Amino acid sequence: MDKLFENYKSLLIAVAVGAVVILSCFTIVPENEQAVVVRAGRPDRVINRFAPNEPYGSTGAGVVARIPFYERLVRIDRRILNVNMEPQTVLSTDQLRLNVDAYARYRIIDPVKMVQSAGTLDTVDTQLSAILSSVVRQELGRRSFASLLTAERGTTMANIRKKLDTQARKYGAQVLDVRIKRADLPEGTPLQSAFNRMRTARDQEAKTILAQGQKNAQIIRAEADAQASKIYADAFNKDPKFYDFYRAMQSYDTTFSDGSKGSSSIILSPDNEYLKQFRGKQ
Repeated sequence: MDKLFENYKSLLIAVAVGAVVILSCFTIVPENEQAVVVRAGRPDRVINRFAPNEPYGSTGAGVVARIPFYERLVRIDRRILNVNMEPQTVLSTDQLRLNVDAYARYRIIDPVKMVQSAGTLDTVDTQLSAILSSVVRQELGRRSFASLLTAERGTTMANIRKKLDTQARKYGAQVLDVRIKRADLPEGTPLQSAFNRMRTARDQEAKTILAQGQKNAQIIRAEADAQASKIYADAFNKDPKFYDFYRAMQSYDTTFSDGSKGSSSIILSPDNEYLKQFRGKQ
């Protein structure tokens, strides 16, 4: 066996080297990656490039041929990636110091530009993190703390995303979304002071709304009473005699129907004017 190995040693080594060379000519690019083939230090072509609205399996993923030792692959994730901002303190327009933490979601849409400008995804993350910190600081520094608690926060996020996306395009990336994880006041006196101011403002707003509601209620009540009086007047003017009779019956009902609860007696002469309707006189 040893003699046989000695006789075919060169051949076996050649076969092994050939197998290694042949295997190194092929590589696999999975669906969740895109790869840039770099030839002699310069990007040559892109394998499985991200394409919007293209179904998986139709963009070139799978076994790929390359020239060993002359071409190398730079693998880039096709999925949506996250970049986190280092927590920092931002001074708002109302002179409040905010502890801010944010993150962005992005995707590499131009892998060639990414390789040329950054080289690796780690470099892109580092650059975008620094840019995100700067943009967040600039944007929040132009707004008050209270505005971050209202619908204006959505506008702020849109402005940050737009500015970050403009810078990210230089690295072949597209920013899809930006979110603020937290924008809190530091614990202690600043937080309590802001809380007291917000509570006072809400109390004043509630009192204003209540006063306006009471004013509107009085106006509505007065208008309703005036309209009711006009309707009554118009109705009774059509038949004054019936109105006189109706009012007399109401008076009789009040005077006589509940006399058992009172302790006084009423003595009237039969021809008293008050009893004319009772007697059937007009």
